[in-house]
Amino acid sequence: MNLPILSSEGNLAVYLQEIKKFPMLTAEEEYMLAKRYKEHGDSEAAHKLVTSHLRLVAKIAMGYRGYGLPVTDLISEGNVGIMQAVKKFDPEKGFRLATYAMWWIRAQIQEYVLHSWSLVKIGTTAAQKKLFFNLRKIKNQLSSIESGNLSPENVREIATRLDVKEGEVIDMENRLFSSDQSLNVRLGDENDLEWQDLIEDKNETQETIFEKKDEYIFRKKVFTKALNVLNEREKEIIKLRKLNEKPLKLEELSKKYKISRERVRQIEEKALEKLKKEVLNIQ
Repeated sequence: MNLPILSSEGNLAVYLQEIKKFPMLTAEEEYMLAKRYKEHGDSEAAHKLVTSHLRLVAKIAMGYRGYGLPVTDLISEGNVGIMQAVKKFDPEKGFRLATYAMWWIRAQIQEYVLHSWSLVKIGTTAAQKKLFFNLRKIKNQLSSIESGNLSPENVREIATRLDVKEGEVIDMENRLFSSDQSLNVRLGDENDLEWQDLIEDKNETQETIFEKKDEYIFRKKVFTKALNVLNEREKEIIKLRKLNEKPLKLEELSKKYKISRERVRQIEEKALEKLKKEVLNIQ
């Protein structure tokens, strides 16, 4: 599939201008193109679906630019993700391609980032991966951080939030933030575009609002479908413990079902594992 050329950081600005030329698709246009590709393998339809979402790929890729990797590589990996999404997309499920594709784009980029940073050094547990991708965001949330360094209190709070050791937080902090670049660094020698020019507007566009709404509906539908793998008692415990506005305590459920608190905890844990597996299968 021929896409606009993205060969170096120097031509990034040109690439971003090029992908703006591809038209956005209406829901009806997208449905018909996806149907043509799914039923007839129409490569032209697939090309239109992919190119109309290149801006989405670039937007998501920009969110990973803090890891010290070339943005061009991040975008290229994201483009692989959108192509995979188009191949797997089922237009009959009633959701827009963007909602579905975001999962594939992020997964492809994250896999590339983790591979590039060497998992041997970063760690392979789910908690350590979560730390890798969330440390920057949590640092920004902690208003007490005025400089680049974490205080002991900050380290303890982050370790508690992400369920990792304090030493792992400090180690990851050193790896991620020892070489942060200035936002005033130019993207290339042949243009005046700086990194800060690529920072997206914090105000949500109408398109983003609709995307979030679509994703919420998509997640809700997936979760509701996944609940079907649970038996009635498991469903009720999950709803009362995780979905209630005021979740019930283990002690309250222990009395309700006339079983021990530990037994309630075991049923909840088993139900959550079943849900996780089912959600991954559905996606």
